[in-house]
Amino acid sequence: MTKRSIKARTTDNFLKEKGFKLPLPTIVEGIDKSGKKFTEKTVLQYISPSGSSFWLNTLVSNGSELRLTIDLPPKLKENRDLKMIIKGKTIFVEEAVDESSKSRVSVHFENKYIIDEYK
Repeated sequence: MTKRSIKARTTDNFLKEKGFKLPLPTIVEGIDKSGKKFTEKTVLQYISPSGSSFWLNTLVSNGSELRLTIDLPPKLKENRDLKMIIKGKTIFVEEAVDESSKSRVSVHFENKYIIDEYK
């Protein structure tokens, strides 16, 4: 592969990528802005092959690593409690305006996803 064919991944490219608006229940785990571990339930707003976006009460920093456990839609579950588990790095955080609002977080996936039965 030549240097010419290597394309830098930018936030703009991520946000323009085709994906789906899927309101799927999601659990986000990681380290918050103050350095503490957190786990928060949220709803996935958008997903593409390389990333996703969602709203969080917990403040996270750009570059922080997050683990997402996403409920799969019923049609894909085949009567089982299947979850998609994937890790990613925060590439964009739209900070909350006040204490009652959430921050919009966008994550770029860093690994292949795993589909596993919830235990």
